Amino acid sequence: MTKLRQYRGRFAPSPTGPLHFGSLVTALASYLEAKSQNGQWLIRIEDLDPLREPAEATGQILTSLDAHGLFPDEPVHFQSRRHEAYHAAIEHLLYKGYAYRCSCSRKQLQANNGRHPLRCRNDDTTRDQPFAIRFVLNDDQCQWHDQLLGPQHQAVQAEIDDPVMLRKEGFFAYQLAVVVDDIDQGVTDVVRGSDLLDMTAQQLQIYRALEATPPHWLHIPVIVNDHGQKLSKQNHAPALDNHTPVENLFAALEALNQQPPRSLRTEPLENLLKWASTHWNRGAVHLTSR
Repeated sequence: MTKLRQYRGRFAPSPTGPLHFGSLVTALASYLEAKSQNGQWLIRIEDLDPLREPAEATGQILTSLDAHGLFPDEPVHFQSRRHEAYHAAIEHLLYKGYAYRCSCSRKQLQANNGRHPLRCRNDDTTRDQPFAIRFVLNDDQCQWHDQLLGPQHQAVQAEIDDPVMLRKEGFFAYQLAVVVDDIDQGVTDVVRGSDLLDMTAQQLQIYRALEATPPHWLHIPVIVNDHGQKLSKQNHAPALDNHTPVENLFAALEALNQQPPRSLRTEPLENLLKWASTHWNRGAVHLTSR
């Protein structure tokens, strides 16, 4: 008899500022998708870039999630404490020929239509000048099924699209860390914003190189401001008011087109989350115009 896998989802914010409404919508969607399937929901802080991360941001994010009743089923996972695992993955990929050292600057790559003028892919020797480590992509017409958007197709170009895994400055890159952590945490399903959809094909190749099974993906529409811009710290999205969690979550359910009854506005936080978990309908999400 085939053993049914347990759903394991996660919410993984980068601590570049306090939690805003767009992040809350993503967090809530991932939480409800997990809870509606009697699964586990995890929180991972993707704190890989200290130059962009205010010291107080992580605490602000976790405080906001707590205030909104979004508690993880396991201790919070911090990428800043995972350098050893990322180094091990890179060494494995280098050994297997799935990675290479690249000294080319962005300016050099742009001037050569994305090709490497230093022929880094073909000459992966120890370099005297600073280098990044990139993943070796194969030309691919990648296809996969998104849990919300349906069949997806994405072209990947070898060399031109090769993602950085370790930057010249010594910081690990998102494309490596997110795959390594999802593998190590046993994540089976990922709910995230559609702004990350284009990264999926590259991540599928990294999963294959690490001989791991990729998760199922569900990409939800991003929340935008009045100018059509994605809500973000860069676009001055206001921080959530932690004193109004029911109001915030009700608005998030409306943004996800879950049609919550208005009576929930005056109910305790626990009642709202219980209703939302019981009535979660992922198929309604794409209908939202927000």
